[in-house]
Amino acid sequence: MCGITGIFAFNEVGNFYLINLAKATDVLSRRGPDARGNFVTDFIGLGHRRLSVIDTSSRANQPMHDITNRYVIVFNGEIFNYKELKKNLVARGEIFQTDSDTEVLLTLYRLEGKDFLQKLIGFFAFAIYDKEDQSLFIARDRIGIKPLLYYADEDKFIFASEMKSILAYNVPRELNPSSALMAMQISYTPGSETIFKNIYRLLPGHYMIVKKKQLNIQSYYSLPYTTGCTTLNNHTYEMQQNTLLELLEDSVKLRLVSDVPLGAFLSGGTDSSAIVSLASRHVKELHTFSIGYKDDPFFDETQYAELVAKKFNTIHTSFSLSLTDLSENVFDMLNYLDEPFADSSCLPLYILSKHTSKHIKVVLSGDGADEIFAGYNKYYGEMQIRSNDWRIRLIKAIAPLLHLMPKNRHSYFGNLIRQLHKVAEAANMNCEQRYFYLSSFNTENVLKNYLTQAWIKNLSEPDYILSKKQIGSLLSETDGINSVLYADTKYVLPGDMLYKADMMSMANGLELRVPFLDHRVVNFAFSLPSESKIMGKMKKRILKDTFRNLLPPELYNRPKKGFDVPLMKLFATTLRKDVEELFSKDFLKEQNIFRYEAVSPLCNEVFKQSSHIDQEAFWCFFVFQYWWRKYMIS
Repeated sequence: MCGITGIFAFNEVGNFYLINLAKATDVLSRRGPDARGNFVTDFIGLGHRRLSVIDTSSRANQPMHDITNRYVIVFNGEIFNYKELKKNLVARGEIFQTDSDTEVLLTLYRLEGKDFLQKLIGFFAFAIYDKEDQSLFIARDRIGIKPLLYYADEDKFIFASEMKSILAYNVPRELNPSSALMAMQISYTPGSETIFKNIYRLLPGHYMIVKKKQLNIQSYYSLPYTTGCTTLNNHTYEMQQNTLLELLEDSVKLRLVSDVPLGAFLSGGTDSSAIVSLASRHVKELHTFSIGYKDDPFFDETQYAELVAKKFNTIHTSFSLSLTDLSENVFDMLNYLDEPFADSSCLPLYILSKHTSKHIKVVLSGDGADEIFAGYNKYYGEMQIRSNDWRIRLIKAIAPLLHLMPKNRHSYFGNLIRQLHKVAEAANMNCEQRYFYLSSFNTENVLKNYLTQAWIKNLSEPDYILSKKQIGSLLSETDGINSVLYADTKYVLPGDMLYKADMMSMANGLELRVPFLDHRVVNFAFSLPSESKIMGKMKKRILKDTFRNLLPPELYNRPKKGFDVPLMKLFATTLRKDVEELFSKDFLKEQNIFRYEAVSPLCNEVFKQSSHIDQEAFWCFFVFQYWWRKYMIS
């Protein structure tokens, strides 16, 4: 697990930017604190920061050359089936100089070219330079677990694991308005677009060949789903459970390969508990880690994690956070983010990763299960709306009353009212409108109230509309929940959940592995009919039923609670000075994005910790402003 970067100059002008390679490599140091390496020749430069996990010897440091010295690679990730692949290569007469998965990957590319991607089980982003052909081959894993960004102009091509490394080459910083609006609305920027024009993400399941100023991007994997097509309709539910258990156990077992200490995150939910139950079969005295809130019992779930830890006899560590802990870490977390990313669960994940990395280098997590097996409340709401049963009709009837009641995420009652109000509003929308509404923290109408006239027009700009239509085109009113899961797996997972997991863990030199997102498990999930995932009030049905007899019974019917943060208390204390500055009249006038007349009363309500304020909605604004000050003012 590492940080990678590189520059491919097309001419002498581009070649001048090679002087920034060292700086671009070093800004990734937190991703790879164990070793540093650069390769520079003629018009190509490759940089690598290493977190040593497999073959920790210096022989496995990167950039790495193949045995013929024709190819050189920088690689971020792990190939979990590398031992089996290596065994087959040795049988073909290949000789290896290290015990690393990097050398296996490079050898496969030398022998088979791009076709070897189909053999890989793991997560990765890598670049291989062919000295003879003078071309660069870049690939990203199927689901988008590992990040890869790139920039290109007439003079050069640049790539990196993180935006801060791209910017270290001194490329132009031109704001992408459609991405900015998306970040304010849904808390992140989906798809290939980033917050800057001309800087893009290589999409999951894609590879790229760069040669003579030409960028050729191709897909090598796509989710095996088409509307109305679920191939396991004829399999009994029991057969489906058996297959899921078999696939997950193999996925977990593969992800236990490591030459350094390994453990697991354990929240006490079904997802992480299922992973721990399987990992404990293969690891004696498995280390597990959870996090809770000392000052806010509503957000604390550590009692469930302790039940699981006791059942599977893990060595369990629970970190109990106070408001002081949140305050001491919030700025470091915000400063590490290099795009306006406003998923507030970043903060507890950052702190959990920070504490965990003091004990181990590799951790398993339950990320991804909600998106592929339908675990979120919004999926249940979607199915209820489609059924239009008496509950939905009742909620629609009391909508005017719900509109008047306080709605927030930081109390049980406030959160319930918020959810009911959102369902009532969504029930009157079509499938595409409903998808964005249920995914949004700030609707377009809300944004129009807070943005200046100059920015309101951006809500109808072609790029913004096109981005929404691309996502909306994946949805179907008649295909149960699967089309919504398909859209979320293509966009929400890589854009939000996996970006968060990668950035917060790697900021602390911790490798985070996600067994649920083994592509074989994902393929299986999209072969299942909707009723295997949601039936009645039961979300994530097949996962819960598969592990029902393996996990403590208290977990089965417990309500789902997110990895939420008591933000209102932070706004009124630690972050107050920054809120006042970032939304001051002078700051907003110079920025010309937010209307002071609309935002100032909002800030006052935030400082009062008003029950009418949605803390996540305001967090989207705050994070954008914080990012703007750091990256757009210099």
